[in-house]
Amino acid sequence: MAQEARAASVEKPLQRSVDESARSGKPRSRFMAYVALTKPRVIELLLVTTAPVMFLAAQGMPNIWLVLATLVGGAAAAASASVFNCYIDRDIDAKMHRTENRPLVTGEISPRNALIFAFVLGIGSIFWMGGFTNWVAAGLTAIAILLYAVFYTIMLKRHTTQNIVWGGAAGCMPVLIGWSAVTGGVSWEPLILFLIVFFWTPPHYWPLAMKYKADYDAAGVPMLPSKVPPATVGKQIIWYSWAMVLSTLALVPVAPMGPIYIVTAVAAGAWFMYEAYALVSRAKKGLTGTRLRAMKLFHGSITYLSVVFLAVAIDPFFNPFVG
Repeated sequence: MAQEARAASVEKPLQRSVDESARSGKPRSRFMAYVALTKPRVIELLLVTTAPVMFLAAQGMPNIWLVLATLVGGAAAAASASVFNCYIDRDIDAKMHRTENRPLVTGEISPRNALIFAFVLGIGSIFWMGGFTNWVAAGLTAIAILLYAVFYTIMLKRHTTQNIVWGGAAGCMPVLIGWSAVTGGVSWEPLILFLIVFFWTPPHYWPLAMKYKADYDAAGVPMLPSKVPPATVGKQIIWYSWAMVLSTLALVPVAPMGPIYIVTAVAAGAWFMYEAYALVSRAKKGLTGTRLRAMKLFHGSITYLSVVFLAVAIDPFFNPFVG
C-alpha cells in the first residue's frame, strides 16, 4: 500500500528528528522510537484525505468535535497498522537501506512490545471511533487496519507485483471513515473518492519504487519496478493516472460539485498527466537513476492529492448547485 511510500516522502520536523537521530548513531529516546514505529508521515497524509470528506458530507462545516474525534481515531488506527507492518516486515526492513534504522531493526524496541503497542492502538482506535463517532465508522476503521496489516503486508507484499495496487485499498479507507462519521453510512460520493485514492496509489508509489529498486531486490520484494523495465512501469502509470483523473471528474455530477472543485480537478489533473507522460518519455529514452527523475512525480503526486482534497473541503461553501 502507499502508506510505505508516504513514510519515505516529505520531510517533516517530527519525523526528521526521529530519522536524523537514528542515522547519526545517537540513541533516540524510547518515546521517539515508538513514534518512529507509527510512521508519522503516513498518518499526516491519511488525515489529509479524511477531514475534507467530512466537509463534503456535511455540505459545509461539520461538527468540529466530531472532526477532531475522527482525526484522533484515524491517527491511532493508521499508527496501529504501521506498527503491525513494522513488526511483520522487520526481517526485510533490515535488508533495505531506507528502512534499516527502524526501531525493530536497531533493537530499540522488542518485537513483543511493538506487537502489544500495535494491538493497543488498534483496539483503542476502534472503540474510540465507536464511542465518539458511530459504529459504522468503527467497523470501517477495523477493516482498514486488517487490509493493511493482513491483506497487504502478509498476503500481497511478498508474493505479487500487483501488491501495491490491491493493497492500496487500505489507504483509501479514510474517505469512507470520514464520510460515515458524519452521515452514519456510505453512499456514491465517498465510493468515488475511494476510487480516486485507489487509482492514485500506483502512480504515487511506483516512482518511489523505481528509485529504491535495489532495496526491493535485496529484500526479495516483487515490486513492479524491480521486475519490469521503467518504460513498462511508465505505461501502467499512465493508465492508472487516467483512471484517477476521470474519477475526479466523475464526482462532479454525483455530488454535485461546484466550480471551485471543477477548475481544481481539471487543472491539477492536466498537470499530473503532463508529469506522468514526461516520466514515460524519459523512460523510453533509456534514462535511469537520477536522470529518470522519477521522484518528481512521486513528490508531485502528494501535492496533487492534497490540492484535490482541499478543493473537496472548500467547494461546499461556494457551490451554487447545492441549496
